[in-house]
Amino acid sequence: MPNHENEGEKQLHLPQSVKVVGWASFLNDTASEMIYPLLPHFLLTALGGNRFWLGVIEGIADSVASLLKLWSGREADRRGRRKGLIIFGYGVPAVVRPLIAIVTAPWQLFLIRVTDRIGKGIRSSPRDALIADSTHIASRGQAFGFQRAMDNLGAAVGPMLAALFLWFRPEDVRTLFLLSIIPGGFVLALLMAGLRESESPANGEDTAPVPLTYNRRFRIYLLALLIFTVGNSSDAFLLARADELGVVPLLLPLLWCLCHIAKSTGNILLGGVIDKIGSRLSLLIGWLSFAAIFLAFGIIVETWHVWICFVGYGLVFGLIEPAERAMVAHLVGAQRKGLAYGWFNFAVGIATLPASLIFGALYQYGGALIAFGWGAGLALISAVLLMAIKPGLSSASN
Repeated sequence: MPNHENEGEKQLHLPQSVKVVGWASFLNDTASEMIYPLLPHFLLTALGGNRFWLGVIEGIADSVASLLKLWSGREADRRGRRKGLIIFGYGVPAVVRPLIAIVTAPWQLFLIRVTDRIGKGIRSSPRDALIADSTHIASRGQAFGFQRAMDNLGAAVGPMLAALFLWFRPEDVRTLFLLSIIPGGFVLALLMAGLRESESPANGEDTAPVPLTYNRRFRIYLLALLIFTVGNSSDAFLLARADELGVVPLLLPLLWCLCHIAKSTGNILLGGVIDKIGSRLSLLIGWLSFAAIFLAFGIIVETWHVWICFVGYGLVFGLIEPAERAMVAHLVGAQRKGLAYGWFNFAVGIATLPASLIFGALYQYGGALIAFGWGAGLALISAVLLMAIKPGLSSASN
């Protein structure tokens, strides 16, 4: 007979490994998002690039990251250890990210962004597997919600720090980029001192699940995720849309901050909801809401509309992010989570490059409505595919 009291305690108290990874995500995104909201404007003005260059840089950088996640997930399973890959993956961006301060051409920014994303590719699958290993199945939405909330909270603090710096030194963005080395250094110190490998405790899962190659529901999910990602271009285009509609450069970091506050709030409030209603229904609601918000981005014409859309976008992803990750663990069960998260990120990776290239071309030559309408339409198709995944009876098929 299950011990519901113990299960309840597991839901209420997150393991140390989850907390450490959450704080590392907070510090890493603080460093990253001091820079990221300013990159489109920096590229288009200081470096003489254009929106197509933006699509090339972000598309290839994100694709490299996601493709590496398949290797790192498999490698984490082969080693049976996650910590080394996680630390290395956070360390690479901490070193190369501040070098954006000295670039003078788009191709140099391209090289740094790709190297930065290599680190992301190496750390993400082992990190997600570590969270899933460490957490009881009944609180997995809460655990991933916490990690995503800390990630998004850092993504809110970073732009706030950037805006504060630019208030006093509005033309000195290069020094701001250089200062990102400080929170990056704290990430490494925290992980080396505080991260412990999970001992993979019993967590309510089937210990002999169907192999990934024969898991039909997992394959359908990957297809739906791939289609959704083809329509979900780099967030840099949202910032370019804000710039186009009249949001001044000084306010871009604050706009990005507001978006991530909305994401973090959604992660915290909705992580527990995922555990109650299931990852499939949560993700279905999230993808349908995404379609509506993305269409709105293509229709809006006033500057104040931008702020409303960014808040809505943040809240929607506050649900989508933990639901997507919880769905993976629920579909594959206890074994080979590293590889499963590798495939999850691989599906995202092979779609990310065409997503930004297609979106950038549609935006440049067809306009905002066509580009954002494209993304909304693919989100609707993905939602239909998701409905084809039948809820199972086992804990691995929620």
